[in-house]
Amino acid sequence: MTLRNRFLILHGPNLNLLGTREPGIYGSLTIHDIDEHIRGLSVELEVDVECHQSNHEGALIDLMHGAIGHVDGCIINAGAYTHTSIALHDCIKAVPYPTIEVHLSNIHAREPFRHVSRLGPAVRASIAGFGWRSYTAALRALVEQLREADA
Repeated sequence: MTLRNRFLILHGPNLNLLGTREPGIYGSLTIHDIDEHIRGLSVELEVDVECHQSNHEGALIDLMHGAIGHVDGCIINAGAYTHTSIALHDCIKAVPYPTIEVHLSNIHAREPFRHVSRLGPAVRASIAGFGWRSYTAALRALVEQLREADA
């Protein structure tokens, strides 16, 4: 029996307000809607996902630490922490599984302070600007890389 790959999906601060928060930038889908898209793809890819949202930097780090030995990868939209959190950067470098940074909007086409990602040097890759599809593109890429490595 082959074990299914398992992935941690993390949504950072203010993403619980999706659907009503600046829909012109972030779209009209709620975080629940995005999680449903992710879960739908996970069924197609035959993997498991565990989705969490927190407005607290330490809680995101605790979730990543707690996933050691239980997940094969992580997808994180760290929200504003992307641009400020050395602690998340260090966490991503410390965990033994690959992490992909995602963003709903194209952070490079926004305010100058959003152009710099503190997470960028620590993550396997960054995907931005595809709305909710940034998450599914990241999941598909992680799964494909793991399967290629196992082949």
